[in-house]
Amino acid sequence: MSKCCPNASFPSAPWRALKVLFAAFLLLSVVGCASSPPSNTSNLCDIFDEKDDWYDDAADSKKRWGTPIEVMMAMMKQESSFKDDAAPPRTKILWIIPGPRKSSAYGYAQAKDGTWDWYMKSAGRWSADRDDFDDAIDFIGWYNHQSHKRLGIKKNDTYNLYLAYHEGHGGFERKTYRKKSWLVKTAKKVARQAKTYGAQLRRCEKRLQSGGWWIF
Repeated sequence: MSKCCPNASFPSAPWRALKVLFAAFLLLSVVGCASSPPSNTSNLCDIFDEKDDWYDDAADSKKRWGTPIEVMMAMMKQESSFKDDAAPPRTKILWIIPGPRKSSAYGYAQAKDGTWDWYMKSAGRWSADRDDFDDAIDFIGWYNHQSHKRLGIKKNDTYNLYLAYHEGHGGFERKTYRKKSWLVKTAKKVARQAKTYGAQLRRCEKRLQSGGWWIF
């Protein structure tokens, strides 16, 4: 009989270690899946510096569909404030009980179920998710491309692109926005944001294209 550590429980130590490793794995998984909005959403350079894959994703969408980066980013800011799980508030049943949401809009681009299905089929992106930035920014570029084809809206016309995005192509053709003064004000706000983003992007885009900070 061994005289070493007579009271030790040999199986317990490895199990404790496994439990610690498993807990650490779960914690890392939760942290890895969490996606918080950029710290400073008023400056496009700061956004792209913090979210280091977003510029390339936005540039890919611009190349594929033709909408300027600053236009797409201004639209996304208005729609979701860059929150990956953004959704309309729930209705209330008897003023207390949470009911269904007002629409199926979800994710960075606030795309509705039917429109997202149309996008996946039309663009051939069957695995696209509304809470993935690269898919959402591609969706905005794609939708603006559809607005350009159907409605003749220029791809740098943020004001009218946003109205068509919000009201749908049929609503834009019927000019439903004319009865929504708040929406017209919002579209003007998005257009101003796109101009600001564009001016900011011109100051940092070469650096972003080079893949990092310039070192002198």
